[in-house]
Amino acid sequence: MHCVACQSTIDPSDSWCSKCGVAVRRSEPDSERRFVTILRADVIDSTGLVAELDPEEAVSRLEPALAAMRGAVRQFGGIVSKELGDGLAAVFGAPIADDNHAPLACHAAIELVRRVAGLGDPGLQVRVGLHSGHVVAYMVASEFSKVYEIGGAAQHLAARLESAAEANQIYVSQACQELAEGHVRFEFLGGKLLRGFNQSVPVYRIVGASDLSSWRVRRARSVSRFVDRTTERALLARAVENARSNRQTVLLLGDAGIGKSRLAHEFVQELRGQGWRMIDAECSPNLQGASFSTLKRVLLSVLETAARDPDGPGDIREDLGEIQRCALDAVLDLPISNPQWNQLEPHARGRAISDASCAIVDGIARRQRTVLLLEDLHWIDRASDTVMAAIASLQAPDLLVLLTSRPNGMPVWIARCRAEVVAMRPLDDDSGLAMLADMLGPSAANDDLKNRIISHTANVPLFIEEVCRGLRDSGTLRGQWGDLALVRPIEELGIPSSIQGVIAARLDRVSRQERSVLQIAAALGPRSSVAMLRKLAELPEDALQDGLAALDRAELLVRIDSELDDALEFRHEMVRQVTYDSMVDKVREDIHARVLATFESDGTSTDEPDTLCYHAVRAKDWYKAFVHGKSAGRKCLSRSAFSDAANYFEIAMGALDKTAMTPLRETDAIDLRMEARAAFIASGQVAEWLDLGKEAERRAGAIDDIGRRVAAMTVRAGAQNFYGAPVEAVVVSEEVVRLAEEWGNQGWLNLARYGLGQAYFLAGRYREAVQTLALAHAQLAGPDASAPIGTTPRYLLLLCCMMKGFTHTVMGELDTAAQLQQQASAIAAETDRPYDRAGAAYSGGWLMLGRGDPAAAAAILEDGFVLAQKHGIRLFVPVLACHLGIAYLEQGLFDRARGMLAEAREEAKAVGYTSAVLRSSIYLALATWRLGDVNAAQNMLREARNTARQQGFSGLEAEALLGEAIVTPASDAANKAAIIVALRAAIAIASESGALPLQHKAEALLNEALARGGELT
Repeated sequence: MHCVACQSTIDPSDSWCSKCGVAVRRSEPDSERRFVTILRADVIDSTGLVAELDPEEAVSRLEPALAAMRGAVRQFGGIVSKELGDGLAAVFGAPIADDNHAPLACHAAIELVRRVAGLGDPGLQVRVGLHSGHVVAYMVASEFSKVYEIGGAAQHLAARLESAAEANQIYVSQACQELAEGHVRFEFLGGKLLRGFNQSVPVYRIVGASDLSSWRVRRARSVSRFVDRTTERALLARAVENARSNRQTVLLLGDAGIGKSRLAHEFVQELRGQGWRMIDAECSPNLQGASFSTLKRVLLSVLETAARDPDGPGDIREDLGEIQRCALDAVLDLPISNPQWNQLEPHARGRAISDASCAIVDGIARRQRTVLLLEDLHWIDRASDTVMAAIASLQAPDLLVLLTSRPNGMPVWIARCRAEVVAMRPLDDDSGLAMLADMLGPSAANDDLKNRIISHTANVPLFIEEVCRGLRDSGTLRGQWGDLALVRPIEELGIPSSIQGVIAARLDRVSRQERSVLQIAAALGPRSSVAMLRKLAELPEDALQDGLAALDRAELLVRIDSELDDALEFRHEMVRQVTYDSMVDKVREDIHARVLATFESDGTSTDEPDTLCYHAVRAKDWYKAFVHGKSAGRKCLSRSAFSDAANYFEIAMGALDKTAMTPLRETDAIDLRMEARAAFIASGQVAEWLDLGKEAERRAGAIDDIGRRVAAMTVRAGAQNFYGAPVEAVVVSEEVVRLAEEWGNQGWLNLARYGLGQAYFLAGRYREAVQTLALAHAQLAGPDASAPIGTTPRYLLLLCCMMKGFTHTVMGELDTAAQLQQQASAIAAETDRPYDRAGAAYSGGWLMLGRGDPAAAAAILEDGFVLAQKHGIRLFVPVLACHLGIAYLEQGLFDRARGMLAEAREEAKAVGYTSAVLRSSIYLALATWRLGDVNAAQNMLREARNTARQQGFSGLEAEALLGEAIVTPASDAANKAAIIVALRAAIAIASESGALPLQHKAEALLNEALARGGELT
């Protein structure tokens, strides 16, 4: 470390700089994010109380209240982070994490109000606010003192709740209430408008402490059945057998949430069914500072159990001596009149309490087999700890002492009393899945979610329950427990607030050096290696190995079986997330920057640009994030992972925009958008595709780059074919072709001509579409084929073959369409890209429909549809589904046709593919008509025809008119006239556009209608 004054190197153990003599300033622990509960309290109208008092009198008036506040906070393990003159701010759950921070803060608030009220000064009234949330916590150290500071938005809500509270009332946020529910009783006050908050905030008022035990609170929240624990139950059963001849003590040892209490209570209930008497009590984190608080609970349970026994001796204290009875009364807070007790030395009193407690437990066990269950031994008070050590060492047959404890709180006397320690492990996968099946239901639809939860929680029962509860409370899972359905995709399972403290407490048990190694591993991801940690941690080898061994023993970062013998993995993802979230931004950025530099220098991840992009973004190295994000996008694009490619290109665009503004940056930004278009096109993000073109065009205009402006307009025009009206698309595309011809860039000219040909096709101008597409096709099929950035000549040629084939099919030129289809299929077979294969399937299915072979069309289209769905080629999904529905319709499979066409229409709407919405609506109407709903079919066709006419889709307008003529019943003169009008209109449009097959079909129907007097068959 370095001196803050002269920057000379100093030893961490020095108190003074040897060069300049300045005191060494430290900040321990380092700044870190913590999930805590914040308490804010102040004296109401303190200014009015002391306004007319001199300073000494003012201090003496307020100081008793402040002292009472400090005492209440410290009694329940809180830290006073700041005194405010007439109040204070305190934090629970830091600097050492405690999963009970919210209940402790609530009990401290209750005690605070009680203590201030007990001062006997009616002018001193307090109000308290409590909120649980994330803060940045740090120790500010100076030469003479240390102050624990907290920062962040969470403290402001606590302050606002305090300001809103009434006299001697405690207002609590919903986050705090949810964590303390069951331990404290609340009244919901509804939403309140608090200063600084735009929306009303749910507010609760504490009305008192709850008398529920921690086990009963946990049991009330539990929604799962008890599963497995075969090994642990066998060990407990063996202890029961041994207890027949001598006292047995068993300790269930495990981290919070592992299921110690659940196992203990399930097993004790079995013993009660076999005639065992139960004495049960638990240690409380609220009462750790209260002498004999745990022993008092044990004794009360003994007395209550004996009193309920109809065959018992009555008052079991009668067999005790006078001093021992006084000892029990002292623990039970009963009045004592015996002067001998008052004359005993403290050590003698303690001995009498221990002897009396052992005597009554021994006496009750001799009358009936007894199990004494004491939970949460890690919270036992010091006075009770000594007595429980004696009870656990009793030589009493038919007594089973069953204890539970976390590893960090195991008493030293466990070994002396020869207790059997049963280390609790997480459930196995089968048991975890059984637990999830009980909560979520047996449906196979949730299998993937169940496996994700197993991996996320490492089969810790509490974690499984709380993750499921969080998903249900958020609405991600709907239904009743035992029958829940997933209603939306889940990106991150997250960490419920109820277990953040549990994991954070485990992390606080490791040293700062081990914590630093764990943080580096968390930044690397779920899996890392010793070799990489060695490079990044910069520790001596023995220190690194000792640290990794400690983390492995703590089951935080464990070695795994792998071909690489130095592979490491987090025990479960939540440990990694809590570790990562505990770091402040500056620490995270520094670690990610070091990781990025290491990867780049050793070349191990040059083929993993996605990894480099991840670390660059989190290091906030925006230029490298742009470079690696672009590379990752290209990599995904080459693998047809279009949605992922679009995400990486978006990251690259956002990162580049965070760098300094220069002309070179703007050209990079434009080129990136041009290259990214293919990812957005294939993934069906049509609106975003259009925005890419518009934004690139704006930037090109700003730097007066004519070539890039034409390229951007070409991209915008292509998107316009899908997103807008054909008339507008034709106008834009014609202008783009003109500009591209002037520019002379053949690659962009080919793309512009393809886009114009597509616009002509959608507008029903088939002859012009063929002519325009032929120009691009000829150049792309030649030896000097050229394509713009972001695509290849072969890919663009396939698109030209596909679009030109559609046009020839619509015009009835099937031989030419077949030649183009053969060329498209050959390109797709050559590249073997899913996008190319899906495109070839689309045009092949269209050709088979044109030939009147719907069965062959369906076979081709089904393959393409599956391929498009599998690879996320969302742009092709609605059109493939639409034509597959048409193929089913023409085969007479009307139900299947309706289902597929309805799916096609919804997908087209989601993508923003206007022409696909219209086409699927037209043929969905025909399927609906075939299934007997004439009115619905007529309405759909009428709406489709009007929309097509208004927006300029003349080819689709003709198809809708033909459909109207088909579904309209010739039941009266008006309908017959309408049929003839529709057919003549369809014929006129088809004749003008060159759609000969549609024209001939409409003419045949018209002739038939005229011959039969308007009746169609």
